[in-house]
Amino acid sequence: MTELRYVYAVTRPFDGTLPEGLAGVAGAPPRLLAHDGLLAVLGDVPADDFSEEPLRARLEDLDWLTSTARAHEAVIGALTAVTSPLPLRLATVCHDDGGVRRLLDSGRERFTRCLERLDGRVEWGVKVYAREAPETPRDDTGSVGSAGSAGPKEAASGRDYLRQRLRQRNARSSILSEADTGSRRLHEELSRCAEDVRVHRLQDARLPGVPRGNVLNAAYLLPREQSEAFVEEVRRIGARSSGIRVELTGPWAPYSFADVSDPAREGSEGR
Repeated sequence: MTELRYVYAVTRPFDGTLPEGLAGVAGAPPRLLAHDGLLAVLGDVPADDFSEEPLRARLEDLDWLTSTARAHEAVIGALTAVTSPLPLRLATVCHDDGGVRRLLDSGRERFTRCLERLDGRVEWGVKVYAREAPETPRDDTGSVGSAGSAGPKEAASGRDYLRQRLRQRNARSSILSEADTGSRRLHEELSRCAEDVRVHRLQDARLPGVPRGNVLNAAYLLPREQSEAFVEEVRRIGARSSGIRVELTGPWAPYSFADVSDPAREGSEGR
C-alpha cells in the first residue's frame, strides 16, 4: 500500500520523547524528521485516503473529519507537553520524506520567525455566552373578553400576543446588551494580561451542540508560566460580571497565532 506523509507540526530540536503508544491520524504513530535545524513531526498515512482526489471527498465526510481532527490534536497536545510546536493546518500532506524536507526549506524563514515568537507560549481560549432569555414571557394581563364575545376576545388575544412578543424581544435585547458590555470589559482586562490576542467568529447556534448567545470567542497568547495567574484572572472577572457565562479552555498549542499560512499551503507543493 502506498503511503504519504501527514505533517502535524514544525518544531526546533527538543529533549524528551513523545508518549509510547501515541496514535496519530490513520492510527499511525508520529515520528520526527530532522532537517537543517528544524524538526517535522509527521506520520505515514494511506494514499487511498490522503492523495489529492480522495482527500477532497473525505473532507466532506463529517465523521471522518472529526476523527482526523481529534487524532491531529492528540499529537499536537502531546508535543505541547515537551516543546513549543508550530502546528500546521489539518491535512498538510507530502508525497515522501523528500517532500517534507522541501516543505521545511520553502517555509524556513517564516517557520523560524514564528517559532522564535511562540517559544514557551501557549494559547488559552475564552468563550462568553449571554444568560438565556425567557422563551415565552408570561402574560400578566389575565384573560380579556368574555365568553360569547368572540370578536373582542380575538382582538384582545392578538394584542396580548403582540405584547408578549414585544416583551420577549425587549428582554432578549436587554440580555444581549448586558452580555456584550460584560464581554467587552472582560476582553479588555484579559488582553492586558496577554502578549497577543485573536478574536474569532462567534459560534453559530444553529449547529448541533453549540450553545446559544455566544458574544465573545477569543484566544489569548501568553508565556506558559503565566497560565495559572491567567486562569485565576478569568475566574475573578467572570465571577463579578453579571449576565454572562464564561468558558475557559486550554492550554493549547498556539494554533491561532501560528501565522504560517503560506508554508502550510505549500504542503501540497511538497508532494
